[in-house]
Amino acid sequence: MPTSESNRPKVVLIVDDIPDNLSLLHDALDEAGYTVLVATDGAAALTRAGRQQPDVILLDALMPGMDGFEVARRLKADFATAHIPIVFMTGLTETEHVVAAFEAGGIDYVTKPIRPQEVIVRIAAHMQGARQVSLARSALDASGQATIAIRMDTGALVWQTPKARQLLAEFAPPDGDKAPADLLQWITTSALARTGNQTVLPFSLVVADRRLVFNLNEQTADGEWLVSLREESDRASIDALIPAFGLTQREAEVLYWVTKGKTNRDIGDILGLSPRTVHKHLEHVFAKQGVETRTAAATLAINTLKAGGD
Repeated sequence: MPTSESNRPKVVLIVDDIPDNLSLLHDALDEAGYTVLVATDGAAALTRAGRQQPDVILLDALMPGMDGFEVARRLKADFATAHIPIVFMTGLTETEHVVAAFEAGGIDYVTKPIRPQEVIVRIAAHMQGARQVSLARSALDASGQATIAIRMDTGALVWQTPKARQLLAEFAPPDGDKAPADLLQWITTSALARTGNQTVLPFSLVVADRRLVFNLNEQTADGEWLVSLREESDRASIDALIPAFGLTQREAEVLYWVTKGKTNRDIGDILGLSPRTVHKHLEHVFAKQGVETRTAAATLAINTLKAGGD
């Protein structure tokens, strides 16, 4: 039976080059019921985080070789690990170092010498939020929706569903983890319009006869904007009709052109079929939709396509 999000083991990755620190935190977290992973350098931390997807990372700021700030930047630049909360551990409390920790992607920090109970309390708070986000993102992934999350202060695409990644690659391949500049400008303008109770118009990218439409959803507690994507084109509409009514590819094509007001002869010319063959396909469509007329079939299809685009 699959493990649910609520009873999945709580995993913490500790990254520190000092064995005594690792031992102190490992024992405290283990006693508190966490599954503990350890890494003693930046390279090992990146590998373990990518493979085992911890819920929270405790990261030493100053390590030989790759320091914690660089490790954090690399974790946040990788879609597979960008969502993981990072809590820095540092003996440096000067403002410049605290700022550096947050700029590198940290969500919090604790100072050395480490006080295990303080660390446990902070981890518990961040883990609860992280799990709620993870559950929501998993639901979007499973539903096949196209959604992205953008961090406006950096312009970074911090997360995207598989469907969104596919669409962006086809319409506007991102520059690394950066969102397209015109998309960022639209979010800024739309956010301002929303605060003034003004209408927020969608943003579109057009490639040939295909159009990718972006709609602004909401801003998360972390300040990231969620944006939904949908493709509008003949092909996308036809593909949407297939699972909606259990149609074959050809039946969906015939039904789509019926929604456009085309006659059987028109449809035959478009698809390279005889009017009689088009009529046969329509009979099958009517049966699968549970309707008896061309108008009813078209209305049902139009309403289905409209609902899918909302």
